[in-house]
Amino acid sequence: MFRTGLLGRAIMASRSPWLHEQEARAQGLELTYELFDFTERGLADDALGPLLRRLADDGFSGVNVTFPFKQAVLPLLDELAECATSVGAVNTVAMRGGRLIGYNTDKTGFQESLAEGLPGAKLSRVLQLGAGGAGAAVANALLSHGVGVLEITDVDMTRAEVLARRLAAHYGAGRVVTCAGDALKTSAVDGIVNTTPMGMAAHPGTAIDPALIEPRHWVADIVYFPIETEMLRIAHERGCRVLNGSGMVVCQAARAFEIFTGNRADSARMRKSFIGG
Repeated sequence: MFRTGLLGRAIMASRSPWLHEQEARAQGLELTYELFDFTERGLADDALGPLLRRLADDGFSGVNVTFPFKQAVLPLLDELAECATSVGAVNTVAMRGGRLIGYNTDKTGFQESLAEGLPGAKLSRVLQLGAGGAGAAVANALLSHGVGVLEITDVDMTRAEVLARRLAAHYGAGRVVTCAGDALKTSAVDGIVNTTPMGMAAHPGTAIDPALIEPRHWVADIVYFPIETEMLRIAHERGCRVLNGSGMVVCQAARAFEIFTGNRADSARMRKSFIGG
């Protein structure tokens, strides 16, 4: 029996339980996936560490971690895999013999989704909204995928600048810049990517002024509940190529499933399960 779950806030609409449990069932495995919504359970953020230790003690194989804990979880872990160290954020925690080992499957998840969902998209200059844990993974994915210059903005510009410096050290100073929200311009960018919680059912709205979205842009959102966020709806109506968050969530879930169980996941089957579930 594999006991797994998801830790975060405003996650009760998450499709992760269905994705993981259906894939396990298809493989003849016993697996449960429980949602630990800190808001629903009335838990403070500082309950994260004790909860992780309790779940490890209770025999959990691992958990996924989402907003707002992908970076807050880092100092609470015993070990980081290279994929988490390079990104600076964790979305998957394996529990092995009482040890907590952090991984990041968001980077490959977004990169695979982008390649499959927006083939041939122009990548000379891309604007990324958000510099949190998910933003760190997506930024690494974009730069690894060939984005020439990545512009990063965040409501917390200090956080954006810290991420930009980290990325510049790895990918080159000329490839990453920051821009304050009140000074955003999109006339020179090819694509816009939202990595903030804006657009989620619990955080309605858009992270960018809709007037800045032009028909020539491609627009991606990592939010997947709802599948069509307000930003994607506006972009679609204007004729933009769009990428919703379903591809990323399925790809990252497949990698997490493999970490939890040691069994290879069937990404195509999980995608069909996500669409049909």
